[in-house]
This record gives sequence, structure tokens and C-alpha cells, in this order.
Amino acid sequence: MEKQVWEIGGLPLFDEKLSSRSITHENRKGEKGSGGMAAEGRKGSACLAPFEDGSKFEVANIEGPGCIRHIWITTFPGDPVHDRNIILRFYWDDQDIPSVEVPLGDFFGLAHGRRTNFCAAYTAMPEGRAFTCFWPMPFAKRCRIEAENDIGEDCPMFFYQIDYTLGDNVTADTPYFHAQFRRVLETKMKQDYVILDGVVGRGRFLGCNVGVIPSAPSPPFWWGEGEVKVYLDGDKEYPTICGTGTEDYVCSGWGLGEFSAPYFGAPWLRHGLVSYYRYHILDPIYFASDIKVTVQQIGSVAEFEARRRKQFVDWWRSIGKTTLEVPDEGEFKGGFERVDDYCSTAYWYQTLPTKPFPPFPDRSVRSHDIGLREEELVQFDNIAGWHRLLRHVIMKK
Repeated sequence: MEKQVWEIGGLPLFDEKLSSRSITHENRKGEKGSGGMAAEGRKGSACLAPFEDGSKFEVANIEGPGCIRHIWITTFPGDPVHDRNIILRFYWDDQDIPSVEVPLGDFFGLAHGRRTNFCAAYTAMPEGRAFTCFWPMPFAKRCRIEAENDIGEDCPMFFYQIDYTLGDNVTADTPYFHAQFRRVLETKMKQDYVILDGVVGRGRFLGCNVGVIPSAPSPPFWWGEGEVKVYLDGDKEYPTICGTGTEDYVCSGWGLGEFSAPYFGAPWLRHGLVSYYRYHILDPIYFASDIKVTVQQIGSVAEFEARRRKQFVDWWRSIGKTTLEVPDEGEFKGGFERVDDYCSTAYWYQTLPTKPFPPFPDRSVRSHDIGLREEELVQFDNIAGWHRLLRHVIMKK
């Protein structure tokens, strides 16, 4: 009789080949029987305090084989500039270049350094207070995770927990987890924004989170008609996969409002900032040699106003703005070509080696126009919010 294999979450109820470990600031090596030893076990070293400006901190250095199962991080205070300028880098199997290079907030699925309550299947921020992710990250020889403070000031508190298993069966053809951040402050008219490119290897595109700072107000100028395109295995001029619009890519339609679902959502659409995510879990996107992912910058006006779109653009230009353009006749009716501010984090698995990423955006680019808006300063529903308000008042004096 065939043996029954009992599972939960796709994992066996017990596996004699695996050992469970956890790294925190009180057990930085994840050693067995060594958790919480500081101050005789009375929470004596729960976090890195402070995380000094300009420093790099080795969060984890784990000898394989193994698999990262869960990562949890929170910092104090919860500030947009902090969350965009603490940089996470992951190195697999002693490679010299990172396979993950992403700002803290963006890595966990939120653009613009905004914190809000959202729960997706693999990334979440419960109550808008702490970041968590469950992407499985196998490694054969070594996993090294580094955090860099490039804020321009100390981060008072940096809490973290890395949960992992040892003894996993990681082979030469196992795809490894990757994540890459990009930002372009002004996209080029009629040139699609690139979410991911330059990947060489075999693997699977997991999805992305995208941030937009629209250059024109909505309404009347809707920003999200651009199609997401996926070029696979040698595609050149035209992609294999092409959607029908940005809000459609997020599995919504006819505009976009705030919501959170397991594999798609838009957790932030406030104060002129947009943040959305899409994870291809049940609709996998595989590639055998290479992949490129882009999104168009196309907008529209309401159908009944389409006949007046030239007047809209003329008015926009009359006040010195050049970020909208009426397309040629025969193209999308009621549409505009646009220039907007885009950022993104792409997630994927691929076989090693990792090809070097494009130059990482510097602090001035990462931080541009993401500071707290005046109307956000009244949203202090917890201690971190009060701290943000106090810092803002002090810095203004």
C-alpha cells in the first residue's frame, strides 16, 4: 500500500531531512538552543539600535543547503524616506553580485515608502506596522543578507527575523529567488517603462509591484491605460504576452481603487501616489532563456470627453506642462501618450549565475517627491505616526 504523504501549505507535516532555524538580533547565527539569551532571556537585545547612517549590517550569513521560508522586518520610525533608503541585498552561493537589490518597503510590496494595511499571499504589512514575506528562497552553499542604511541619518531601531530550514535538496538546476528595483523620474514619450530586462537563464517570472506618481491630475486625466507586455525567449518587436490595460493587469477594470487580494491589489492610491502589485502564482510565466517585462505610459479621459482631448492637452500645455500628447489618428480613441514617474520591483526565479543588474538608483532619485504630504501628517493612529509628526515639526524649525 502506497504511503500517504500529509501536507500543509505544500510542505510535509514532518520531514526528517530538514531542520528549522531562526535568526534574530538575539541569535544572529541561528544556532540551536541559543535564542533569546541576552539579559538572561528577558528580551535584552531585540533589535539593532541604532542602525547607523552609512553603515552596512549583515542580517544573515547561513551555510547551506537550505531555504529561507519567512522574513519579517520593522523599523522605527515608519517614514517614507527611511523605507526607501534602507537597502536590502541578498547574495546566493558566494556570488559577488546581489541577486536581490531593493529598498526595504518596495521589497515587501509597497511603493513610495508608504505603510498601510495590506495582505497578499506572499507579501504583507499587517496594520501598516511591520513587513513580512513568504517567498521560498532555496540556496545550495550560502545565503547572505545585507541591509544598508543610506537614509542620511541613523535609524533608531531595526527589528528582524529570518526563518529558514536546513537540509533542503537544492540541485544545480534549482532556480533561485531574485528581485530588482528600478525608478525613472520622467519616462520617455511612447517608450514603455521597463520593469525587468537583462535576465539570462531559465526560470519563472513571479510578478511585480509598481509605483506611479502621475504627472497630470486624475480626474480628468486617467493614467492607467498602458498595457503590460512580457517578451519571452527571444521576442523582439512584439511580446508573447500583452494585456489590455494597467488596471486590467491588476485584475480590476474601469479605473482602479484601493484593495488587497492574495495575488493582485492596489494598497495605496492617495495623495497623488499609486502603488499596485500583481503576482503570477496560479497563472505562471515561465522562460527558457530570457525575459523582458514592460508597461506603457498611456492614459485617457472619459468616453464622453474623448472628442475634447485635444482641448485638454492644449490647456495642459498652456500652463507649461508637456507630459501629455494626443496620439496619431487611428490609435487608441480617447487616449493620451504620457510622461510619468515610475518605480517598480520585479520578482523572479532563475538559475545561477546572476547577471549584473543596471546601476542602482542613487538616494536623490529614490527619494524624489516621496516625502509626507501635509494631509498625511494628521494620520497618526499609532506611536509611529505621532513620531512622524513630531519629527516633521522639529525639522521645520
